[in-house]
Amino acid sequence: MIRPAITLIAALLASSASAQDLTKGTWVDLTHSFNSESVYWPTAKMFELTEVFAGHTDGGYYYSSYDFASSEHGGTHLDAPVHFAEGAHSSDEIPVEQLIGPGFVIDVTKQSGDDVDYLVSAADIEAFEAEHGKIPEGAIVLLNTGRAGLYPDRETYMGTAARGQEAVADLHFPGLGLDGAKLLVERGIGAVGLDTPSIDYGQSTDFASHVELMTNNVAAFENVADMSALPSTGSTIIAMPMKIEGGSGGPLRIIAHLP
Repeated sequence: MIRPAITLIAALLASSASAQDLTKGTWVDLTHSFNSESVYWPTAKMFELTEVFAGHTDGGYYYSSYDFASSEHGGTHLDAPVHFAEGAHSSDEIPVEQLIGPGFVIDVTKQSGDDVDYLVSAADIEAFEAEHGKIPEGAIVLLNTGRAGLYPDRETYMGTAARGQEAVADLHFPGLGLDGAKLLVERGIGAVGLDTPSIDYGQSTDFASHVELMTNNVAAFENVADMSALPSTGSTIIAMPMKIEGGSGGPLRIIAHLP
């Protein structure tokens, strides 16, 4: 059943001058599996999987079924614009064209390695553009801080494994600075993602980058998995979140295609 889906996506992109043949090339999964170890915000409900039935039935066939429950915001997930902007797009309202697009991967692993609270700046983005060209409208920008390899060890990945509101003050991880967010909005990108628990850095108290992006209906992807196999440009990103009516986010399957 994979081939028809790939063919459909290829057809949707065929009108673009930069369209890739998605029936060939390499696929990279940028999604962490959901399980009891998945990283969630200290105040958010963790992922739970409950077995309903798993085994052979009286009819002789095997059958399995599970219930799951969690916050919208945990593991590899979507932040819909309404998460931080009243009246903005909810999870089900985000246009599909904002979730499929050319990938631009900005590597800030060195900066983030030197400073756990690093903020990706407009200068970082402009330096990337000086080398690779201006980020086009509709692009999906991924910020590679190099921290995906620390997942799901919450102590090292996000600064604390503690739960509850009091643990929020101990969060430490890189994020997107406000000036960087403003520049990406100016570029008219479709979405931005990174390999940390939040678009704003761990010590943020005003979530200014969330607000800047989401008041402009730019979606965000958080806890993206290892991006090291992706080139700076030339990939196609496909990010399909759970379509929750009225939702502020949800579990996300994000993949990249390399020609």
